[in-house]
Amino acid sequence: MDSDWDLNQMAKALPHVKDTDSSQLPSKTSSPTLSPQEHGWAKKTAYNYNAYTKNVKGLASVDEAPDSNTKTGISNQDNFGGIATGDWHNNASVYVWDDDYGDVGPEFPDLERELFGSDLHVKSGINFKNLSSIGVVQEGEIRIKPIFSFKEAGLHPVMLKNVELAGYSIPTPIQQYCLPAVFKGYDIVASAQTGSGKTAAFLIPILSKLMGKAKKLCAPRPNPAKFQPGIDKPVRAEPLVCIVAPSRELATQIFDEARRFCYRTMLRPCVIYGGCPIREQITQLQKGCDVLIGTPGRLVDFINRPSLLTLKRLKYMVIDEADEMVGTDWDQEMKTIMSGDQEEGNINYLMFSATFPRHARQLAREHLAMNHIRIRVGRVGSTHADIKQKIIEVQPSQKRTVLRDYLLNMPPARTIIFVNSKRSADDLDDFLFNSAFPCTSIHSDRTQREREDSIRAFRAGKTPILIATGVSARGLDIHNVMAVINFDLPSIMYGGIEEYCHRIGRTGRIGNTGVAMSFFTSKDEDLAPALVKFLLETHQAVPDFLVDHIPQGFDASGQGDENLLDFEDDSDVEEEQVTDNIYSDSDPVINQNQSNEAGLEAPGKNSLQAESSEWNNTDRQTSQHQNDYPLVLETKRISQNEKPIVSRQFSTTSKKCDPFHNRNNNSLLVTEDNSFDGWNETNLFPKSSNQSGW
Repeated sequence: MDSDWDLNQMAKALPHVKDTDSSQLPSKTSSPTLSPQEHGWAKKTAYNYNAYTKNVKGLASVDEAPDSNTKTGISNQDNFGGIATGDWHNNASVYVWDDDYGDVGPEFPDLERELFGSDLHVKSGINFKNLSSIGVVQEGEIRIKPIFSFKEAGLHPVMLKNVELAGYSIPTPIQQYCLPAVFKGYDIVASAQTGSGKTAAFLIPILSKLMGKAKKLCAPRPNPAKFQPGIDKPVRAEPLVCIVAPSRELATQIFDEARRFCYRTMLRPCVIYGGCPIREQITQLQKGCDVLIGTPGRLVDFINRPSLLTLKRLKYMVIDEADEMVGTDWDQEMKTIMSGDQEEGNINYLMFSATFPRHARQLAREHLAMNHIRIRVGRVGSTHADIKQKIIEVQPSQKRTVLRDYLLNMPPARTIIFVNSKRSADDLDDFLFNSAFPCTSIHSDRTQREREDSIRAFRAGKTPILIATGVSARGLDIHNVMAVINFDLPSIMYGGIEEYCHRIGRTGRIGNTGVAMSFFTSKDEDLAPALVKFLLETHQAVPDFLVDHIPQGFDASGQGDENLLDFEDDSDVEEEQVTDNIYSDSDPVINQNQSNEAGLEAPGKNSLQAESSEWNNTDRQTSQHQNDYPLVLETKRISQNEKPIVSRQFSTTSKKCDPFHNRNNNSLLVTEDNSFDGWNETNLFPKSSNQSGW
């Protein structure tokens, strides 16, 4: 039978693991006797601090640096994804435009392999088709008609080719609605489950729309292909797009996506973030910048240096992981960014997140246009059934032992372990490293060099166990993360069920399957009611010790009507189900053959004015607006006393399988009735004694 775990991809992702003799594996009643390397994990590698001393500061890569243990040793790290090993992420390879190219740049096979051929991005999995069954809801007076293929979205030909190179075949639900909404120029508040393609949902249409107008809109600058720092006169960065992300890791990840989608265009992406030398980021900006990605602190730093950066040309402002961005920690920075020197009436604002608490919606109301669109895929703050969740009760003093036993009895694969504090991350990192596991860790007290190297080693599979605090790993999208372990469950103090949703969403992305294991202790009782509803919503088994928290309408086995689950209302107005095909009759649909070079723009926005006759001749209903721009209105209204029924739809996998697999026949172990036959809650060992590691 086909495996829900893509074992071939996993093997390619971790080339350093070796096969394990199944006869040497412990039985479910014995204590583990194999070392991590005998089980199949890679060898642990100590961090080479000598690579970054002043003596080797000028080296091209850490490959040339002396090993910390020997005088003449050479580090065995490689160039990965267009980033020179030992270099900062903001210096990663981008497509260098030459003014002699014309409208479309030529292909560069080496750069193309670096951008699209590596494992820097997640490709769709075997359950990708299940995403289409998730219910989509729109709020507001405007209804957007979705597109169901990238070819009918009206993408620029270069963007369409880049989408194909990136391995995107069919748009996800959030992309089906965001692409036409961006093309029509509306402000957007979008929320969707983790791993549903939100980053591509705003990058693809924004960059595609700008490609046809790049020469007209981009700021004057020297020829990038011939630019020589220190000789040619630098320019001030005047980006057309500004994307704000809460963490440095997420900012660099979005930068990687922007590097792909800007391939063969004159649009130049840059990323700025704290922790690394600002001089190098200034050098990158002085070459010209059209797409700027940054963290709030470093963005404010550059905004306060008007000779280096101005937002006067800005056309799009994107706030990613908006729920995290509008917290008290970033309050002042966000006010500075949102009220910079940009022209308010000339900008489209887009906000994206998997969860949208009320304070995030308040920010949307303050800055977005009155006719902005809100798109919700599934229930906000939920996840999908591609992630097999398992909760086990553990004594606090036994958590490390249980974790070690679990790692020795799972297939070696990329695994993220979440803890609640930086000290816990350091302590657990020491414990696993001293137990010979190939691990690394990230949190805000690590130097930026350590953080970048940790993520790079994790992506490459050289240290496939990553220990992280919740915020530091927010939004990470890494290929073949097969397991997430909540060593510490996030209590209400650490974000509660919303943080739990973000954490487990690091696996099971875009139709891939994954496993989320959580250690439950007596300190986690405050999370129990919400956790049980979360399990019931996604058709997961509720463990015996949480049965008392099952709400009314469900039996002890968890069977019941999920529509009875009482979740916090996250809407501002009454809502209708979009899948009823209720759209504004005057709302134009993007034509497949329509060129994006027309610079289509929305009602209420005066940048990139529409030049397409199909758009200008469309009959529309209008209302009074401060600028008398046409406003699309929905003809069907909801009365004050009427509350529409919102039906929730949830995908379920056809088989609930045990992630432990049999090496000999390369299949998952399932029971005769295809029910899950997973972990033994007592000792965490597989129930079948013939199950092996690798």
